Amino acid sequence: MKVALGWLCTAAVVCFAAPALAKTWQVDAARSALTFTNAYQGVPYTGQFRRFTAVIDYDPKDLAHAKFEVTVDITSLDTQNAERDHTALGADFFDTTKFPRAYFVTTSFHQAANGKIVADGTLTLRGISKPVMLDVAFSPQGGAATLDVTARLKRLDFGIGAGQWADPSMIGNDVTVHGHLLLHR
Repeated sequence: MKVALGWLCTAAVVCFAAPALAKTWQVDAARSALTFTNAYQGVPYTGQFRRFTAVIDYDPKDLAHAKFEVTVDITSLDTQNAERDHTALGADFFDTTKFPRAYFVTTSFHQAANGKIVADGTLTLRGISKPVMLDVAFSPQGGAATLDVTARLKRLDFGIGAGQWADPSMIGNDVTVHGHLLLHR
């Protein structure tokens, strides 16, 4: 009896002392999207990356243990313009022969002054790693959730566009990336 009571007390202490862990979500890849917006000669256009994977550990009540890890297959670029896609995948832009993937991993989360959640992380694109902030909107619905993240990047910070393409009046330097992920347990 003493042994059972001792074990029960030890188990209770371990359970209550263990830190809470963020909830792990599965991404519904078929219904999720990773898109971006830029401008060519002042005219906005939108593109997407059709293949990406994401590991999402997230609970808005436990940001200390939250983590996003995303791998993007850059070769899955689709802007609905074959010529633009071919050029973008080449050496002057994404250089997918050398850098076929991009990676993003969070380093921390915090609540901004406006009350919104921001994920701080590192994006590695074209072999260059830079800090990036994501605006996070999370909407749980029972055992499912919607996660929307938005980042604003400077393409030239990552060496995207060399030579004549480095001119931001031709291709905009400001790129907005948006992820819309449908999640489930």
